[in-house]
Amino acid sequence: MKIAILSPIAWRTPPLKYGPWEQVASNIAEGLVESGIDVTLFATGNSQTKGKLMWTCQKPYAENAEVDAKVEECLHISHLMEHAHEFDIIHNNFDFLPLTYSRLIKTPMVTTIHGFSSPKIIPVYKKYEDSTHYVSISNSDRSPELSYCATVYNGINTNEFTFNKDPEDYLLFFGRIHPEKGTAEAIEIAKKSKRKLIISGLIQDQEYFDQKIKPYINDDDIVYVGNSDSEARNKLLGRAKALLHPISFNEPFGLSVAEAMACGTPVIAFNMGSMPELILHEKTGFLVSGTEEAVQAVGNIHLINRNECAKWAWSMFSREKMVERYLKVYRDILGQK
Repeated sequence: MKIAILSPIAWRTPPLKYGPWEQVASNIAEGLVESGIDVTLFATGNSQTKGKLMWTCQKPYAENAEVDAKVEECLHISHLMEHAHEFDIIHNNFDFLPLTYSRLIKTPMVTTIHGFSSPKIIPVYKKYEDSTHYVSISNSDRSPELSYCATVYNGINTNEFTFNKDPEDYLLFFGRIHPEKGTAEAIEIAKKSKRKLIISGLIQDQEYFDQKIKPYINDDDIVYVGNSDSEARNKLLGRAKALLHPISFNEPFGLSVAEAMACGTPVIAFNMGSMPELILHEKTGFLVSGTEEAVQAVGNIHLINRNECAKWAWSMFSREKMVERYLKVYRDILGQK
């Protein structure tokens, strides 16, 4: 079986820091390679893979202001499609644009829908659902207007996360700095529970950061450490008493939630989107309805068994588990056993 993995090119695959879609595409590619599958990764030229790498864009366009993102995306997608006949399956992790090629090629295409940026893109998915196969990353993120062949939870490379049974006494916010991710709410929860909060993430909304976050940063009880790389991520997640995830949108998955639990760190999350699928309430964390319940949960965090958190994450959200599920999807499409 020869598989082409199409990754986005906003960031490197895998990303040095932020880049969740690129991270998942990398985890799929590397997991398939370890399973003995012939994999070609279509990503940026500076990407890293144990499989074959093909590219048209040397550097991520998010790091290169000299290029036009749409032009780079068109060149990237068309490059794969011109090689489509060389593969048994194309696995698209690059949103809806590649779907427009699906009736022009003979190679079956699997599209993992990593969330809908807007309801306005759903007509594209509807138009091409007869010529591609859709996979959701959680049951909660399924559109009632579309047909799906499977739900496959995102998998993490558990080798990159260290279990820590003796955490330090701080709470952690880990994610992009944006209103829908709840950075300001995390500060409120930490303040009310009289706990130190460490914030790590890409500043995606500068005005929000300047107005709602920056005034509270004092390098004492509210600390911002920037956009962390993989090594710092592992340390921050593993040493935290709990991860705060006070989202205000129906999040399709939430990689940091799975990553935190893999380190043994429980998660306190607002009960929205995929959170009930990721977190076992009162076993690997707490699902709460607002900041007041979150403060109460912080007071009860000692009741969570960190071993259970890691056990759950490894059993449900490992790279191996994800690859096993995708291989079943591929084989079902190709009519193989």
